[in-house]
Amino acid sequence: MTTPTAAPLTGARRSATSRRPRFVAAGTGRREILAAYVFVVPGFALYALVMLYPAVQTLLLSLRDWKITPGADSPWVGLDNYIRAFADPVFLNSLVNAVVYTIVTVPLQIVIGLFLAALLDGKLPGRVAFRVLFYLPVVTSWVVVSLLFQYIFSSNDGLANFIAVDTLHLADANINWFQGRWTGMLAICALGVWKGIGWSMIIFLAALTAVPRELHEAAAIDGAGTLARFRYVSLPAIRAALSVVAILLVIGGFNVFISVLLMSGGGPGNQTQVPLTYMYDQAFKFLNFGYGSAISFSLTALVLVVAAIQYWWTRRTMRS
Repeated sequence: MTTPTAAPLTGARRSATSRRPRFVAAGTGRREILAAYVFVVPGFALYALVMLYPAVQTLLLSLRDWKITPGADSPWVGLDNYIRAFADPVFLNSLVNAVVYTIVTVPLQIVIGLFLAALLDGKLPGRVAFRVLFYLPVVTSWVVVSLLFQYIFSSNDGLANFIAVDTLHLADANINWFQGRWTGMLAICALGVWKGIGWSMIIFLAALTAVPRELHEAAAIDGAGTLARFRYVSLPAIRAALSVVAILLVIGGFNVFISVLLMSGGGPGNQTQVPLTYMYDQAFKFLNFGYGSAISFSLTALVLVVAAIQYWWTRRTMRS
């Protein structure tokens, strides 16, 4: 005999379940949800105070001809600062430099980092020491390594000229690396690759360690060699790590700042400027805070678009 209250109760349960947020697990009570909010809200409030509020104020600043003088009028100019940015040849040149920096450094960091991770994932003697040595540049201050590389490339008797002139004989005389656009960018890219390899290596090493050894053993039984196992077993298993590393490295490439500021200062004649150094010059050297803010938000929009395209492409390729 069917109880007449069964259907209403089922509907009530379904209604209660439908009102529950999708991210809340089934069976979670109000007390647990409240406890979660108690932990989340303070952190979000701090994030809003330190990150969101300044970002909104900077966005409003980019829409004004802001004057630093107390009491001075800062008229509303709308999108004039953004129009000025994309008509500014120095800013456009800085975008090209950022693209070049990203194109050069990102593939090298991925390829070399993956190669080192594959070596250290095997039974290499002293691999713990090698992990520390390769990761050491990552935790070293950008200021310290930038000044170090500036000396390496700017000194007539530095390591760069010794290798290029005395060892490889690529030039007859010492090269003034920071007196030309592309030689200066080469020095900056060299630092970016050297400092970022260890970070990529650690991410790839963690992903390779998580690949089940049974897959390698099965492939070896089938006659697959080392390279074949790496190509057909390891690489498909770490595609997610590869995509994450690629996206983060591209974002970091467009946001290169300290190395350019300290090594070349954007010179000579603004030829090695990147968007963040040009923004810094406009805001803090020439006190054009509205224009500097517009440059920073233009770069933010560009990076978001590039990251979104990368994310879409990655999801598409991983599904196929």
